[in-house]
Amino acid sequence: MKFKAITVALVLAGGVAAQAHAADKFIVVQSTTSTQNSGLYDFLLPKFTAETGIEVRVVAVGTGQAIKNAQNCDGDVLLVHAKPSEEKFVADGYGVKRTDLMYNDFVIVGPGKDPAGVAGSKEVVKSMQTIAQKKALFASRGDDSGTHKKELALWKQANVDVKAASGKWYRETGSGMGATLNTGVGMGAYVLADRASWIAFGNKGDFRIAIEGDANMFNQYGIVAVNPAKCPNVKTDLGNTFINWMLSAKGQQTIAAYQKNGQSLFFPNAPKQ
Repeated sequence: MKFKAITVALVLAGGVAAQAHAADKFIVVQSTTSTQNSGLYDFLLPKFTAETGIEVRVVAVGTGQAIKNAQNCDGDVLLVHAKPSEEKFVADGYGVKRTDLMYNDFVIVGPGKDPAGVAGSKEVVKSMQTIAQKKALFASRGDDSGTHKKELALWKQANVDVKAASGKWYRETGSGMGATLNTGVGMGAYVLADRASWIAFGNKGDFRIAIEGDANMFNQYGIVAVNPAKCPNVKTDLGNTFINWMLSAKGQQTIAAYQKNGQSLFFPNAPKQ
């Protein structure tokens, strides 16, 4: 009887250990609200999990915060869209390698009445100068996200001091992409958005794309493994499995297959594996 009890105990312990191991088979991806809001992860991650058994838990914040979280070892993979910041993340030793993953572009959306008279323009810097000159309302994410970084770079090119305009015609929401679009629509303000978030956004009202097509509005996404030398707790093998799948022909085809309203939201451009 004692032998039988020991055997049962060992079987139970083995079952608990197996369940614990299965429960540990997940990674944390620090990513952006724009990627999350687009619905890409809802489409893509179940396919990855079904193939590998690895659960992916996405923390969707602005790119700046995502990078800070990864630096604090609160993630295994970084997937964002601010290439200079990503390269610095790697150069500072927090990331192992940065690789191009996919791209789309930025657009500026605005109310149908187009108070600044910029609709149809393909010259984003000139149009932003016009928005500032006419003091037309502009809603900024103001959250150090990749979109916000891009917006500030464009204002700088336009020689517009948005700090001086803050709280006047220039309004900072401190929110993600979806929330900022909602705010913009509510107050009739122009908004810089990534195209994927705009296509997926359901509360457009009379808003439409005002400015698009400028090469300066290209939006590249990158993927980076968090460095175990800085973060010993990182799940390197599981994280690399995810990265390799995303960069593989299968992952790239899955990204390309995601559409909303008949439109592609992201275009894969990872280097050939």
